Amino acid sequence: MFEHSDTINKIISKRKLSKGIHELWIFNPFVSRHTKPGQFVIIKVSEKGERIPLTIAETNGDNFRIVVKAVGKSTYELCSLKQGDILFDVAGPLGKPSEVKFYGNVLVIGGGVGIAVIYTIAKALKEVGNKLTIIIGARTIDDLIMKDEFEFADRVIKATDDGSSGQKGTVIDFMEEELRNSKYDIIWAVGPAIMMKLASEAADKHNLPIWVSLNSIMIDGTGMCGGCRTLIKNEKDGEIKYVCVDGPEFDGRYVDWDSFMKRLNQYKEQEKIAFERYLDQIGDISWL
Repeated sequence: MFEHSDTINKIISKRKLSKGIHELWIFNPFVSRHTKPGQFVIIKVSEKGERIPLTIAETNGDNFRIVVKAVGKSTYELCSLKQGDILFDVAGPLGKPSEVKFYGNVLVIGGGVGIAVIYTIAKALKEVGNKLTIIIGARTIDDLIMKDEFEFADRVIKATDDGSSGQKGTVIDFMEEELRNSKYDIIWAVGPAIMMKLASEAADKHNLPIWVSLNSIMIDGTGMCGGCRTLIKNEKDGEIKYVCVDGPEFDGRYVDWDSFMKRLNQYKEQEKIAFERYLDQIGDISWL
């Protein structure tokens, strides 16, 4: 499947899944052999590069898979790398693994690049005997990744906002339909923050636990910097948790989504300036 490599953090395979979304297989025996579903790595492209947290989408022997969407300077740099290039640093596996066990009837939802995140979790849930319904969705057929990789599930619902692939509608539309018509014991939902917020609200109406994977701003990944702190609500007020060590998965019913999404956007202006400078340096990126 892959070329042989004995160079740690070498990109041994790269594939474009859709416009601006790329799959990379990376040689790192330690990460690959110790990773459990739901965990992540932090990657640096270069010595002075930004630390990029990315959930591990799959492992195979000494190699692990990530799926990256180019949204800013650092992720564009990562997606611009080629097979054979070597990453400056990979730290991981980090975070707590998903709580994989037998629940019964499980609903798993992936939106956009969140589809890659749910893949390993869903596979592990099926391996321990759960009945699995998977909903994957994106804006258009061009954004719907990995749509043929969930054959192991009992049911797969594919959706696009414009109806260009699968059924027309959002993953939330089909989630709500499933919850009206079928009985589930637990839910996983991973995607953009707004999608996870809406999914959590829907699960709360049905009094169902729902695991979401938070895509926080993160630096060290060990709980030291505090950049990923998140408010998790309880009966009284709330408790500060750190996504890197307490997560990345939390029951979405108790996430303070307003504060979480506000923190996600706090460096938007700086990110915009850095990206514009990057574009000035490299020119056209339409090929990506």
